[in-house]
Amino acid sequence: MVLLAGLCIASLLLPSRASAVLGGDATSVEADRQQMKANLAVTSNGRYEVHELQAGGGNAVREFVSPDGKVFGVAWKGTVMPQYSQLLGSYTKELAKAAESRRNHRAPLVIHEPGFVFSAFGHMRFYSGRAYIPSLLPAGVLPQEIQ
Repeated sequence: MVLLAGLCIASLLLPSRASAVLGGDATSVEADRQQMKANLAVTSNGRYEVHELQAGGGNAVREFVSPDGKVFGVAWKGTVMPQYSQLLGSYTKELAKAAESRRNHRAPLVIHEPGFVFSAFGHMRFYSGRAYIPSLLPAGVLPQEIQ
């Protein structure tokens, strides 16, 4: 578990490329697709779009984009831990602080603050989680939809 915690913190500190980060503009989803070597599928339900990146090994990242083009949520699932700095952008600092201060490294990492919500669970070969910005949720969108 110490290794997992170390990997988590290391992935937080890696430099990120321009990407569709949480709270950012969706026009750069293509950079994420290229970095992940993933296929992109975009769906819409009328209230928001989901940009789903499917990479090898069953790894997937879903970026939730509001009608005004802002990424208000991200979710991930797969056999490898995502590069949090790429997905979360400036919110990575809050994640690193929470990861360093937690006592039980086996429990899911959960952050629930007014401006940022994050939850992640993982063990060797399975990682999943989600993050969103409550103030950017489009009208009528529930946090449970980000998955």
